[in-house]
Amino acid sequence: MADLYKGKDPRDLPAYSVSEAAHYLYVPLATLRSWVAGRKYPKAVGEGHFKPVITAPEGGRPLLLSFTNLVEAHVLAAIRKHGVALDNVRSAIDHLRSQYGIDHPLADARFKTDGLNLFIEHLGQLVNVSMQGQLAIREIMEAHLERVEHDKKGLAARLFPFTRHGATDVPQPRSVMIDPRIAFGRPVLVGTGIPTAVLADRYKAGDSMQDLAADYECGRDLIEEAIRCELVAA
Repeated sequence: MADLYKGKDPRDLPAYSVSEAAHYLYVPLATLRSWVAGRKYPKAVGEGHFKPVITAPEGGRPLLLSFTNLVEAHVLAAIRKHGVALDNVRSAIDHLRSQYGIDHPLADARFKTDGLNLFIEHLGQLVNVSMQGQLAIREIMEAHLERVEHDKKGLAARLFPFTRHGATDVPQPRSVMIDPRIAFGRPVLVGTGIPTAVLADRYKAGDSMQDLAADYECGRDLIEEAIRCELVAA
């Protein structure tokens, strides 16, 4: 494994284009691009520039995201619904970095405990949200955090992306998994290692979901979720 990845942690290697990541996470492409590359905005005189919120691996051209970046974007998507300003999000993340001394606090297991409390507390001060607003942010973020599995060191190891667009605030099946050590980090059907892209290609070629379920000896509902992951646009 170490030889395959030349001694590097596969979680930190560039692996996903911004468009691929946006599709898997149901995040608008322009929004994700601004998170990882920053964006310009008009000012009274000239223009300003928002700095990136997520730090992508260096040296990748075109810009590619790592699995760790994918997890960070997955967590950031939880607060996007509340219209929180990008500068405020960045400030809250910087606050977490200063507390934990780690590069990717949103992908760290400690974020599920004290980190989440600290993030919401700091974010609340920045945007002056009501207690009800803080509760809403917490519920959505917890729903996203539950779909990230960490290893014994507390590092993100697996992501179970949402497969139903527009319903990330309600329970969803964990039928699809992204693990940087399986299928080079492409989404796979849980328990099989079969890339969802393979299932989607067979479905587009004419195979029925029932036939695919029989071929891979799994439930039709799993096949449906896997195909939805690939074919439903963000």
